[in-house]
Amino acid sequence: MFLRRRTRIMALIRSEFLTTRAWHRAVVGDKDVILRHTSALEYLELFCGYMREKTVEVYAKQPERYENIDCSLVDSFDGIDYVRLGNVLCTSVNQTFNDMLGSFDNIDEQSLVEGLSRYYYSNGMSFDGLTINSENMERFNAIKDWAVEYYRGV
Repeated sequence: MFLRRRTRIMALIRSEFLTTRAWHRAVVGDKDVILRHTSALEYLELFCGYMREKTVEVYAKQPERYENIDCSLVDSFDGIDYVRLGNVLCTSVNQTFNDMLGSFDNIDEQSLVEGLSRYYYSNGMSFDGLTINSENMERFNAIKDWAVEYYRGV
């Protein structure tokens, strides 16, 4: 019997970098992964992130060996709408919001609400342009007012 030893590489944390984008580029740049959920919102500059953050959420075809990469394993990237920004693949705005709405009980709610709020205010106080899947519409309608009121402090 042959035992395979898996190497874990230490995490790079957000506070070691000047910007969140620089941190993401260092952690997942040129890798065969796609940023998702909160990490995608950060890279798309719809959420500012957390200073001591160390976990990066990605879609991947195989597990990553870095301890701070949280992989959601997929067989292929064919069903995922993503963009390439420099050397990083990232879910599109629509894909990101739909993914998070679809798994609402397992996400960072703060990042979703702030991300929707930034989208709303940077798009002329409108959610026009967002394509929310029908299965996510009830949840979107339940939280969109939170997003609108987020920066008002209401």
